[in-house]
This record gives sequence, C-alpha cells and structure tokens, in this order.
Amino acid sequence: MKKKWFYQMGLVTVMLSMLLAACGNNEEPVSTTSETGGTEAAAEDVIKVGVLHSLSGTMAISEVSVRDAEIMAIEEINAAGGVLGKKIVPVEEDGASDWPTFAEKARKLISEDKVATVFGGWTSSSRKAMKPVFEELNGLLWYPVQYEGLEASPNIFYTGATTNQQIVPAVDWLLENRGKKFYLLGSDYVFPRTANLIIKEQLKAKGGEMVGEEYTPLGHTDYSTIISKIKEAKPDVVFNTLNGDSNVAFFKQLKDAGISAEDITTLSVSVAEEEIRGIGVDVLQGHLAAWNYYQTTDTPANKSFVENYKKKYGEDRVTADPIEAGYAAVYLWKAAVEKAGSTDVAKVKEAAKDLEWDAPEGKVKIDGETQHIYKTVRIGEVQADGQFKELWNSGSAVKPDPYLKGYEWAASIKPTE
Repeated sequence: MKKKWFYQMGLVTVMLSMLLAACGNNEEPVSTTSETGGTEAAAEDVIKVGVLHSLSGTMAISEVSVRDAEIMAIEEINAAGGVLGKKIVPVEEDGASDWPTFAEKARKLISEDKVATVFGGWTSSSRKAMKPVFEELNGLLWYPVQYEGLEASPNIFYTGATTNQQIVPAVDWLLENRGKKFYLLGSDYVFPRTANLIIKEQLKAKGGEMVGEEYTPLGHTDYSTIISKIKEAKPDVVFNTLNGDSNVAFFKQLKDAGISAEDITTLSVSVAEEEIRGIGVDVLQGHLAAWNYYQTTDTPANKSFVENYKKKYGEDRVTADPIEAGYAAVYLWKAAVEKAGSTDVAKVKEAAKDLEWDAPEGKVKIDGETQHIYKTVRIGEVQADGQFKELWNSGSAVKPDPYLKGYEWAASIKPTE
C-alpha cells in the first residue's frame, strides 16, 4: 500500500512540474505540431481569412482568376509584414458553381474555421445564398463583382460596380451612340433578370425600344434559335448579361451565323479580358463591354499590378475588372483592420467608412452608408490583341447608388430577394 501511495505521489509531482513549466514561460510563442511533423504558429499569431470561389463548374472560367488575385494580395501583404504584425492565412473553399454550396462553405468558414473575413462569390445567386449566413453569424464578406444593385447588407462590402456605375451609364451611352432598339439576352438567374428589369424602365424613359428578351440556364450551349430571333428582330444593340462559359457558345455561334460587331453591337457586362482568352479574340473583336477597369487602364498602380500578376501566374495571363476588384478588396480590408486596430466586424465596418485607396483602377473610396465603392465607369472595345480600347469613361469616380434613388424613372423598381 505504501509503495502504491509513493508511486501515485510521484506521478502527481511529475504532472505538477510539467504544468508549472508550461505556465511559467510566457515569453516564447506557443506552437503546435502538425501531422506532417512541422510546427504551426498559434492562432494569436495569424489572421485566418476565407477565400470562397467556384474552382469547378461553369463559373470556374471567371472565378479562378479572381481567387488568384486575392491570394496574390495576401502574399504581398504578408511579405510586407502582414496585418497588425500578423500573417494572413487563407482558408480556401470551392463554391463549385452551386449556390447552396456557397452558403454551406460560408457557414463552415465562419463557424468552424473562425475566419476574420471572407473574400468570394461571383454570381448574384451565390451572393444572395451567402448573405443570410453572414448576417446571421455576423461575418464579413467582400464581394468583388459588378451586380444588379437593389441591395445593401451590413455584412457585405461590394467592391464591384452597382447598377449606376455600369449598366445605367452603358445604356445611356448606347442610346446616344449605337441606336434605340435593344435585344436583351441573359442567363436565367437574379442578376440578368433584375438588370433587364432596370434596363426596360430606362429604355421607356429615354425613348429606347426592347425588341426581344431571352434567358438561358447557366452552362447553356445551343444559341441557334435565339440567334435566329436576333436576326429577325434586327436590333441596334444586343445587351448581353450571359455569365460563365455560355458566352463561349453564344459568341462563336453568333460569328458562325455571319453576325459581326459591325452588323450588330453587342455590349457585355460579364465578359472581360479573362473571358476573351476562353472565348477567342477572333469572335469578340469589335464587340463592347462596360466595366470600371481594364488591363490597359493607365495608372501607376495598375502598371505594377499587371506586372506582378503576370510575373506570378505567367505572361499569358491577363487581368480584368473582377480580378482587380478582388485584389482591391484584400487591401481595403487590410487598411480598415489597421485603422481599427482589430479584426472585430463592428470596428472594421466603422473604420472602413470613407476609406480611400489608390487601386489599379484609380482612387476608390468606400461609401460608409452603403458599403459600396466609388468607381469610374468605362466602356471599351475588344481589340485584335485581346485587350480593350477605352471608348468612353465617366471622368471621375461615381458615387454608388444601389437603389437608384437618383433616377425618377426607377421609382417603381423594387428590391428582390
């Protein structure tokens, strides 16, 4: 019995010694051993962020490059000392071009991975699927793509254009420069349908005419019937809100049908330099797009951005508007966190109000009321080298107006969920 008692006391002494040794030295950072035998910095030494895009499926043609730009921004920031002296660690997930998957992955990133913020999404369906998750869990999403407006969430920063920074000025320019008869073609989900609802009201107010309206599922590839309808309607303009790889099929079949940019102006709001690579410059040359940034945008910041992007991912790679908006989002978040001195959502939101940054597209500013970004509007024409020639720009950054409060003709348009 006595031997057993001494043995137990010895174990207690050893355990107390180990505990005291562990607690007695607070000068060295705690580290944990990974499964591969290496060491990982403790949670307090890093800031985890989510990167959530479609790395597979019909939207991968567009979203992979946005992901690449966000990762590049994170690596640049880490190389310069990180945020608040801490390294940013990206936690990547694949939305797989499936809107419920975006919601599921967003919940995982916030609840399980405990990320400070998430950069991600492309389609409005993906954003609207994630929106209630971020609001319920008080997460923070940075959404990098132009969209249909009529939304402002306290848990989302919108670094792409809203309607008055892309669609509305594009329609005005087309009415003045290309004609009054519009054919509306889009993918069958919330962005194209809402965008076209806005366009129809604008056309009524400005003396334009809608001569056709068609929607196809994402990933649709047979446009022969619709192209026949376009030929019959004889529009001055096809306003294109197709998304993803459906654009490949549409434009190639448009060319095969003998319709060139000289015959009918097609203006797209989801076809940028990255999509030109996938579709082919031979079928897109002369067609138009409305964006806030092109690889050819002439700013000092853009020169460095393009050089660094190509150096990292290859000389054949191109930059584009959503790519630049995703890149800018990471730097705007960094600036807000450093101004706040914290990654706390409420403190970051407060610090972000009226925050300015010299982005590749030019100086941008976060509108504190809507959490959208002031942006310059640009209309460009596809050139033989796959780049855009800028035909028109707004001259200065346009204040975001997601609910179109500044347009009398839009008074009857209501937000959709």
